[in-house]
Amino acid sequence: MEIIRATKTAEQAGAYYVRIQAMARKHQIPLYVEFDEHDTPETKYIVIVEDYLPIATSRLYAIDESNVMLGRVVVLPEYRNKGIGTLVVKEAEKWAKELGFHTAVVESRDNKMPFYEKMGYVADYSKIIIGDTFTCYKMTKNL
Repeated sequence: MEIIRATKTAEQAGAYYVRIQAMARKHQIPLYVEFDEHDTPETKYIVIVEDYLPIATSRLYAIDESNVMLGRVVVLPEYRNKGIGTLVVKEAEKWAKELGFHTAVVESRDNKMPFYEKMGYVADYSKIIIGDTFTCYKMTKNL
């Protein structure tokens, strides 16, 4: 298994592949919803590859000088429950810290909150995000 900090187009395509296979397809999310204004050539992505195929991803982008948004954390279904989601989030946090951010923010689906809580994120139940596809809660963690 290889962890890539995707900075090249081909590596970013791996992130997009995982998101299309595991999210857009499964939840019938239109591409223009799955890929939003935060998906740019400058956006940072983590991609985990096994046998040359992308199996997991996360993206990160600045909210402001000290806060970074970690999002679109996705693991292909056949690789779930093997610690890969934790691995991709930890690598995103590590990169964010290296870039000078102090706080990581996630907008977690309600059913995924225990995953983030195990990693030290704290939910703000007053920050409910009702999207087109999921209801999410803002969670934060000091890096």
